[in-house]
Amino acid sequence: MPYRLGELFCGPGGIAWGALHADIGNPEFSIIHQWANDYDADTCATYRRNICRNAPETVYHGDVRTLDMDQLAPIDALAFGFPCNDYSVVGEQKGMDGHFGPLYSYGVRALRQFRPQWFVAENVGGLRSANGGNALTKILDDLRDAGYIITPHLYKFEEYGIPQARHRLIIVGIRDDINVKFGVPSTAPYAGIDNSCRTAIEVPPIPANAFNNEQTRQSEMVVQRLEHILPGQNAFTADLPEELQLNIKGAKISQIYKRLDPDRPSYTVTGSGGGGTHIYHWAEPRALTNRERARLQTFPDTYEFIGGKESVRKQIGMAVPCRGAQIIFEAILRCFAGIDYETTEARINE
Repeated sequence: MPYRLGELFCGPGGIAWGALHADIGNPEFSIIHQWANDYDADTCATYRRNICRNAPETVYHGDVRTLDMDQLAPIDALAFGFPCNDYSVVGEQKGMDGHFGPLYSYGVRALRQFRPQWFVAENVGGLRSANGGNALTKILDDLRDAGYIITPHLYKFEEYGIPQARHRLIIVGIRDDINVKFGVPSTAPYAGIDNSCRTAIEVPPIPANAFNNEQTRQSEMVVQRLEHILPGQNAFTADLPEELQLNIKGAKISQIYKRLDPDRPSYTVTGSGGGGTHIYHWAEPRALTNRERARLQTFPDTYEFIGGKESVRKQIGMAVPCRGAQIIFEAILRCFAGIDYETTEARINE
């Protein structure tokens, strides 16, 4: 029987797409959607449209803190990409003391209530240093205490053929009364893949009628600034005329007006976009469209994001790359199916 998946903090469906498309050649080892929850209305609408169009009632829009878990159907697997706002290195890093920090505990609660056979939890790499490292220690201890053997690993998705340098801490847990051991999938099978952002965005060309492909209008000053910035450079490393330089004191974020290097994976796609933090095309003086950003996150062109342009940009930036999630779910399915595959040592440090 397929594994019934429940999701908390489901986002627009990057994890779900990877789960539902995980294929190890045996239909008995597959994953189906059971239910999902997210606090953002547009995000839930996107998830319903693309993941469970025929069962929209299985996506519960609302704050997880007020979600009645007793109304949710039984599950065999749980995924929760608990909010990263308080753990990100771009921000105040409040960790457990922040508004979002303790939300992981609702994932732990779901594990205790539903006792799924396995789970996948995802967060930013900055979680490792939050609260002096104590936040991660507390989270891992709570997941173990819920009854799971856990394998935390810092996945560098560009090493798995994804056209984006995106580093995420992902924890796979298997219930401790099940005699199955998870192994982190090796990056070796993906070594020869062309994961340049040029190939991701241009091959094949984005269809003229693709969803979410509207261009962002750039001011004349931004256009002039970008014309002085070479591929791979940003506003602080480029040779800009004085009138185009940014008057910023203190920290100089490397992604400000940074143009992509077409021959390399993209830098990290984020949900922000103001103040020069869009991702900028290597040849044209403009920000990427949301569809181009979605390609860097390996969403198919048929994936339709619901909401205004700003909402869609945020959804795409907060997602897990579809194909990256698929690789991890296929590794889990192989473990349960008893199929050997190439693994690598689990590590949480760079």
